[in-house]
Amino acid sequence: MKDIDTFKTKKVLVLGLAKSGESAARLLHKLGAIVTVNDGKPFEENPAAQSLLEEGIKVVTGEHPLELLDEDFAYMVKNPGIPYSNAMVTRALEKGIPVLTEVELAYLISEAPIVGITGSNGKTTTTTMIGQVLTEAGLGGLLSGNIGFPASQVAQTAQSTETLVMELSSFQLMGIDAFRPQIAVITNLMPTHIDYHGSFEEYVAAKWNIQKNMTADDVLILNANQDLAKDLAEKTKAQVVLFSTKERVGGAYLEDGLLYFKGEAILSASDIGVPGSHNIENALATIAVAKIRGVANQVIQKVLMNFGGVKHRLQYAGDVAGVTFYNDSKSTNILATQKALSGFENDRVILIAGGLDRGNEFDDLVPDIRGLKAMVILGESKERVKRAAQKAEVGYVEAEDVRDATQKAFDLAEKGDVVLLSPANASWDMYANFEVRGDEFLATIEELKG
Repeated sequence: MKDIDTFKTKKVLVLGLAKSGESAARLLHKLGAIVTVNDGKPFEENPAAQSLLEEGIKVVTGEHPLELLDEDFAYMVKNPGIPYSNAMVTRALEKGIPVLTEVELAYLISEAPIVGITGSNGKTTTTTMIGQVLTEAGLGGLLSGNIGFPASQVAQTAQSTETLVMELSSFQLMGIDAFRPQIAVITNLMPTHIDYHGSFEEYVAAKWNIQKNMTADDVLILNANQDLAKDLAEKTKAQVVLFSTKERVGGAYLEDGLLYFKGEAILSASDIGVPGSHNIENALATIAVAKIRGVANQVIQKVLMNFGGVKHRLQYAGDVAGVTFYNDSKSTNILATQKALSGFENDRVILIAGGLDRGNEFDDLVPDIRGLKAMVILGESKERVKRAAQKAEVGYVEAEDVRDATQKAFDLAEKGDVVLLSPANASWDMYANFEVRGDEFLATIEELKG
């Protein structure tokens, strides 16, 4: 990693732990900063804080005392999930303390070039595809960021011959200063996380931060299926490369069932290893990155044809008695479920849907669920999801939880059918996160196999 003195002897407050905060605290300590960690979880229930204290890092746990900010900190590094409306963050900004996220630290120390991927949907799959293609090509695609591997941790051992492939959330991108990827991808922009950002415009502004330091030497890859992306293309200093499933563009595109890059056929859309129109978009974005990095077509073909998906994102979960299961627990909004359904013939699908009730109706989902074999509905939002099923004239049953739903879906299925967990809702009414929800689905499938 680069030896930088940006934080040396500077007082830095790390607000919030989890994986990224713990990694940031250790890195800052290594860089010579005087680190204080502040986390809301009580010390006796906080193994990360206990470990950091043993390493000589000051920890303040159990509360967020505003007077802590009287200690003349030079920087705050906050957990991405903590909103800017948080009293500690607000007070830090009032005091003129720069508020960063740990991806900024990763950029400052990384010897490896960075490919940054953001967007509303598809970013995890696209990040994984890109990482696998670059690794297969010998360019060391190291996955990091929002995908589960703290960027500031991965960057510490990344070599100049490798590539840091970073999935970036809007929350992370709000906390950057000098961060600059060589290649950036915005998969799409849809209204989501409005409860955090306040408006779609503010959400887009946060995502758009990915390119704020890019120059004409860098490349920004945008989805030409969206008029918004075309408008944004006029507002960046970076070179713009487009991808599209609807029209021929000067980058990557779908035409007559083939995926092209600048007129050169790469592979057939039907050869991609995971189903769905959204995965064609993900593959096109991947092709664009790969070709810009000089990856050979046969390498791209090998990876995309054998791509098995990402856990909880339209993940093939096996077959039981001729019934195929797909785990799409990460589909926490309507758009993601619409995209998942596009990869299947509706009359063979039993859809498991429902979850946290955020007050929205599901009318937009009605055209996509019309013709489904059946639905299994669960969670706080089940009455709203049931209304959509009724409008689509789809039969349904109710379930208590994912385990019950999986069993009931299997009971409804016949050989050749697909059971798809794609909830269109967040998981927090019943589960800590979408991973736990998806893991229960996978565990139940293993029980059915037995």
